[in-house]
Amino acid sequence: MSDSTIVDTAPSSSAASATGSPAPRKGGREFRSGSTTKAGDRVFLGFSTGSAIFIMVILAGVAIFLIIKALPAIVANWTQNAELHEGPTLAFDNFWVYVAPLLWGTLWVSAIAIVIGAPVAIGIALFISHYSPRRLAGALGSLIDLLAAVPSFVFGLWGIIVIRPFLAPLGRFLNEYLGWIPIFAGQPSSTGSTILAGAVVLAVMILPIITSITREVFLQTPLLHEEAALALGATRWEMIRLAVLPYARSGMVSAVLLGLGRALGETMAIALIISPSLIFSVKILTEGSNSQTIAANIALNFPIATSLQRDALIGTGLMLFVVSLGVNILARYIVSATGPGASGRKTRRSKKAIQSA
Repeated sequence: MSDSTIVDTAPSSSAASATGSPAPRKGGREFRSGSTTKAGDRVFLGFSTGSAIFIMVILAGVAIFLIIKALPAIVANWTQNAELHEGPTLAFDNFWVYVAPLLWGTLWVSAIAIVIGAPVAIGIALFISHYSPRRLAGALGSLIDLLAAVPSFVFGLWGIIVIRPFLAPLGRFLNEYLGWIPIFAGQPSSTGSTILAGAVVLAVMILPIITSITREVFLQTPLLHEEAALALGATRWEMIRLAVLPYARSGMVSAVLLGLGRALGETMAIALIISPSLIFSVKILTEGSNSQTIAANIALNFPIATSLQRDALIGTGLMLFVVSLGVNILARYIVSATGPGASGRKTRRSKKAIQSA
């Protein structure tokens, strides 16, 4: 065979430079890069899937533990069991009669805290994101975030020393002029140990979580939407009302419900501030008519409870677990119904309905 028949099929660097086209990369390197990427994807997929399964296992384990521990008290005959006729379970016919006022007190205090705290938190987030100077916004954001690091016990002491005396004159004023409204009725407390004081402290405690999440959602509003509203002659508030608030609606709902979850499980602050009773009451200014919360009741009575009474307290914790789970499910439903993709889902459902018709 002559030398002229031997042809080098691989282009040389000189040929590549002569033709002006870059020399191709070696196939081995491309294959190794692709395999490394696929391996990284598989590792990340396995890690994220395992984390999700692990969270579900923990949640199921907590639920099973609560059910097993609470079942003896739930099915017990409270009228004939001597162990349940003393201490924290005294004078209750069954478990449901015992837990009902605790559920009411928990929901009532948390609702008042949300009514007080959510508008303030959203207003702070709006000021930080759209009104305040940049330096002041950074300082205010850090200050609000620091509130999340304050222990509940410190909030409780602050409520006892500062909030209760501060709200006592306000309680007397509201009772005198608005006593005809059921929530302001009754004999006002002279010490300030009321549901109103506890709700104000809870409102301050939930400010960081609502403010932080809402602020981040406000900052995610597309800049083009804001500039378009301003270009059409809208004022800053009109721009916020037309562009920012509709875009951040689902995020605000999520933040408020997360704050509600924190308020539902709060313990020490309520236990220190309020003088509670296991009753149904809507009064927020009286001292002897405050409804007890589940978390505070467990914290106060668990050390002195007997075995079956502790099962009853764990049963109330199971009810709080169910309520918190329901709040999270409601949050997911609201976010899916009002989030950015809700209009698209509604349009697709409408098209399907028209096509089926």
